[in-house]
Amino acid sequence: MTDLAHAYPSEVRRLIREGGWDRPTSGLCLGYLQANLAILPKDLAGEFQAVCEANPRPMPLLDVTEPGDPHPRRIAHDADLRTDLPRYRVYRNGELAAEVSDIRELWRDDLVAFPLGCSFTAEGKLLEAGVRLRHIELGQSVPMWRTSLQVQPVGRFRGSVVVSMRPIRKDQLELAERVTAELPLAHGAPLHVGDPEKIGIGDLGRPEWGDAILPLGDEVPVFWACGVTPQALIMAVRPEFAITHAPGHMFITDVPDAAIRGRQPALAPLIS
Repeated sequence: MTDLAHAYPSEVRRLIREGGWDRPTSGLCLGYLQANLAILPKDLAGEFQAVCEANPRPMPLLDVTEPGDPHPRRIAHDADLRTDLPRYRVYRNGELAAEVSDIRELWRDDLVAFPLGCSFTAEGKLLEAGVRLRHIELGQSVPMWRTSLQVQPVGRFRGSVVVSMRPIRKDQLELAERVTAELPLAHGAPLHVGDPEKIGIGDLGRPEWGDAILPLGDEVPVFWACGVTPQALIMAVRPEFAITHAPGHMFITDVPDAAIRGRQPALAPLIS
């Protein structure tokens, strides 16, 4: 399989499951919804679902599994969330304990998985519209930061919104805003355009996650809400155990982009 940009999600998930792909998923399976992932013990799951529902921009909820069930039935019937992401992060007591490519040995009967919408999904539509995305050209991951923006707190979950940044040509800015606004399940329109200091980012050359990609002279930094936000919240709550995707290493669903255009987060099947 040579053209992963236009491969079927099930093919790429199988490639990942077999150890054939361990890199970021940006640019893969264009035209299909990608998802961030958070996995928590059952005793935190209700609060986490509530904070997602209160903050649909940074945490658009796509699915919630039953305790102990690793299969995201609303978004990919044959998938296994224990094996089908290129890389996972394992947290113990709020601290990053390991980064692994398979979590089958770590799986527990009390774990609940939350796939969440990802801005990678919008990249296919941006590329179709002719918007230049230099991180894809360079084979890099988007840069990400915590911001001074705060989520609407629920229970123990509170903290900063995380954003991803893509330099966008000034003459394509309106187009990029319009295209992404049509995809609420992929974080929607930008949260901020321009001066990063206004949202608490001091240095574009030093992202907290991903690769540094500085705007060129004809570009402006554009910031979208990011699915790393749940990781920041989880680290603040410090649960005894949690698993997330590694930044940039997403779960690729079977949901076509066309199925989510204008659709708001809701726990209803996204595929038939």
